[in-house]
Amino acid sequence: MRSAIFLVIIGFLACNESAKKTEAAAVEEAPLKAPYAAQFYDSLQVTMDAYYDLTEGFSQSNATYINKWAGVLKQHVDSLPLQLLQLDPAKLEAIRSAAGSISAELTGIAGDKDLEEKRAGFNMVSDMLYDIVQVTGLKGQTVYRQYCSMAFDDRGAYWMSKSSKLQNPYFGNGMLGCVEVTDSLRY
Repeated sequence: MRSAIFLVIIGFLACNESAKKTEAAAVEEAPLKAPYAAQFYDSLQVTMDAYYDLTEGFSQSNATYINKWAGVLKQHVDSLPLQLLQLDPAKLEAIRSAAGSISAELTGIAGDKDLEEKRAGFNMVSDMLYDIVQVTGLKGQTVYRQYCSMAFDDRGAYWMSKSSKLQNPYFGNGMLGCVEVTDSLRY
């Protein structure tokens, strides 16, 4: 009789725990808000597409492709219509500053001859662009943040992807085992 009661209690606790996990998954799956003008999001999407192409160039360790997409991405970052963002002045200034820093890093990436120096610049671009996307959103899109713990002599580095596909811009496609999706932002 005691074992039957014990099994009922364990069954109840397991069901309760399963319900909590389902609720947590539903919270994670709920899209985040992207409340700004469609023109801003259209421009940001084109910017992100150029970023993804730049990531592909790094994954292939193709300096010509990297230089091309660094220039294209710089043009798109420079033309983001930030004036359409209705943010408090401090947040808007932080985004403007980040966009300016991204633009400067992209100029450096295109000018660097060494692939590792280009990757260091890409790391900074990735972090700053991720911060912008976190603040503004990216309407109708999911952004995956990926991580490689071995990049930069085991200091680790992040980048963004439009899919959970394994791709490593810091070591190329030869090191796909060093890719972990750490976050996803769904708008």
